[in-house]
Amino acid sequence: MTDVILEEFTIADFETFKSWITEERMLAQFAGPIFSFPIQDSELVAYLNRPEINPFKVVLRSIKKSIGHCELNFGHQVPRLSRILVGEKSMRGKGFGEQIVREMTRKLFQDSSVKVVDLNVFDFNSAAIRCYEKVGFSINPITTEPLRFEGETWTRLNMILTRRHFSQ
Repeated sequence: MTDVILEEFTIADFETFKSWITEERMLAQFAGPIFSFPIQDSELVAYLNRPEINPFKVVLRSIKKSIGHCELNFGHQVPRLSRILVGEKSMRGKGFGEQIVREMTRKLFQDSSVKVVDLNVFDFNSAAIRCYEKVGFSINPITTEPLRFEGETWTRLNMILTRRHFSQ
């Protein structure tokens, strides 16, 4: 059984969420261009009101504490796992990212019409790529896209997972 629970992300979670985003580079890597740094409550309210997304706080069952954030995004051709973050620094590197991805994917595949899910990750984020591969995701080599950040070019990779390859 997983120790991770996905619960609705609400206004009550804003301060904890904002406390995890300590620098602009981290925000860009985690969220892309949808927020500015530092994140304002008005941006988070607008985020909650976007009908194509379903954001969650990640709660650790054993300590009943929010340790992260994630989002299911329905604004693309296939459902997308987005904005996955283990925000609590002390909880990073302990396998919770993999649990989050598995839980998100399970939620999507509960709908029998969902055959494929995807996510995006920057090519330099090797730890995240390994995490996603453990769940069964593979890189879609024809769907890469550059993003400019402070004079650097980051390569965004798209990773896909079919229901058949989901490693529960």
